[in-house]
Amino acid sequence: MRGERLTIRNATDADAPAVYEIYRPIVEHTAISFETTPPSVAEMRQRIASALVTLPWLVAESNESVFDDAYASSHRVRAAYRWSVDTSVHVASTWHRQGIGRTLYAALMERLGALGYVNAFAGITLPNPASVALHESVGFAPVGVFRSVGYKLGAWRDVGWWALQLTEPPEEPDEPRLAGR
Repeated sequence: MRGERLTIRNATDADAPAVYEIYRPIVEHTAISFETTPPSVAEMRQRIASALVTLPWLVAESNESVFDDAYASSHRVRAAYRWSVDTSVHVASTWHRQGIGRTLYAALMERLGALGYVNAFAGITLPNPASVALHESVGFAPVGVFRSVGYKLGAWRDVGWWALQLTEPPEEPDEPRLAGR
C-alpha cells in the first residue's frame, strides 16, 4: 500500500465527491457498472446517507484522500431476504492491485456478519478476472451466470453471481441490527 497509513472508516456525506470521482469513470468507460450515466455528487451523497441508516458503507483513505469504497445494499425487497445483502467495492484506478480492495472488503464482510447478516452476494460483469480474483480472495464462491442480462457499451453483458456465507444460519434468526445504531 505504498508505505502509507491506511484508515478504514464509515463513509460520510463529505466523502461523496471522492466516491463520485472513483465511480464516475467506471460508469462512463466500463461495463463494470450497469449505470449508464454517473450519479451526481449530490446523488452520491444521498446514496451514502440512505445506505448508512441500515447498512455499512466504508471508505479507505490515506493522507486524507479517499481512494476506495465498499458498501452493502438489500439483496431483495421481500422480507424473507432480509438476512442477505448485495455488496460492491470500487477502487480508484491508480490504487489497483495494492491489496486495498481486499482489505476494505474483508472489513465490510466482518461488519455485516457482526450485524447479523448471513449471506453476501456480488454480481460481476463478465469477463472481469480482477474482480473475480478479489471476491474469491475474501471467500466468495461462484453460484451462477445471468447470460446477456444487460446491454452496455455496444454489447450484451453476462453477470456472474458470487456468494459468501458470513455466518452459520441460525435456526431462529434475530433481526439484523442497523448499521446506523
